[in-house]
Amino acid sequence: MDSSNASLHHLSFFELSTNFVSEKFVWPREENHNANQEDDLNEPIIDLEGFFNGKKDEARQTAELVRSACLSHGLFQVINHGVDLELIKLVHDHVKHFFKLPIHEKMRVRRSPDSFWGYSFAHADRFCLKLPWKETISCCFHESGPDDPQAAHVFFRSAFGQEFEHKGWIFQEYCKAMKRLSVGIIEILGMSLGVDESHLKEYFQEGSSIMRCNFYPPCQEPGLALGTGPHCDPTALTILHQDQVGGLQVFADHKWKSVRPRHDALVVSLGDTFVALTNGVYKSCGHRAVVNKWKERVSLVYFLCPREDKIIVPPENLVSSEKGREYPDFTWSEFLGFTQKHYRVDLATLQNFTQWLISHQTT
Repeated sequence: MDSSNASLHHLSFFELSTNFVSEKFVWPREENHNANQEDDLNEPIIDLEGFFNGKKDEARQTAELVRSACLSHGLFQVINHGVDLELIKLVHDHVKHFFKLPIHEKMRVRRSPDSFWGYSFAHADRFCLKLPWKETISCCFHESGPDDPQAAHVFFRSAFGQEFEHKGWIFQEYCKAMKRLSVGIIEILGMSLGVDESHLKEYFQEGSSIMRCNFYPPCQEPGLALGTGPHCDPTALTILHQDQVGGLQVFADHKWKSVRPRHDALVVSLGDTFVALTNGVYKSCGHRAVVNKWKERVSLVYFLCPREDKIIVPPENLVSSEKGREYPDFTWSEFLGFTQKHYRVDLATLQNFTQWLISHQTT
């Protein structure tokens, strides 16, 4: 069987049957325990209207709420965030339309192992066990001209023809809105740390971001599978919109807790790279996605990444004689390469990357 037929064979699993969970999709009990528990995270729901309107007292209160969440578990939700709710709905509609396409259509934009662009079934192109119960479509985003070959609308048009170009434009507009919002959130994070906002913002100028849309089919044995395994994002910041089905869980207070969906809210979580920027003051959000026995689920995920060659160094006020450097200098390119070539992300990615980096610097 050639590689393309093998991929189609794997893909037929979601197409033809959801009644049996292959061993490739089974997760160990220690990673999938309490998948159906009912505890909610009770993370803060932060109204950004005052911050965006320049009200200093409300901005300070916002920063205090953000700080509390980031010291605890690294996640909060935001409302009045400035992203058009109709745009969010439109993206959801287009994502659902894409995932309902026949397999041979989706495979036209199959992701290659050395790329972030394209369609992936359960990351089967990278792993063979503990596969996530999901399909994804991903693209990169950077602010560029309309004819950039890496622009989303060009990507979709080249794969599917003129009729799909509109889908790419909508993805592009959504990413622009996410980038604008992320700039404001970085400013709030800087305030919460007592750091000059320019110090943090410069890391993300001219950087590329990643947009990933997840589709989680129903699973008849949700106690065996996971939509996404336990991990911390290696990127700096994640902004997510989930539909009303629910499934996102965060590890806090030694247990898994659910993040209740809100149609008008965006979920913001910290990744490992931002934690390194804070010298370990803030926590990376350990999370996973559980699956539903009866309902499909969709989430839109925007990953904010630093410029690839930017050296991750915490500001001086977060380093002291009492609290020395937690992590060595590294670039996003180095960290990204580690997760793509050497290590499958989990809850200890940053710690293992640190050890790997030190060992390679001394050899």
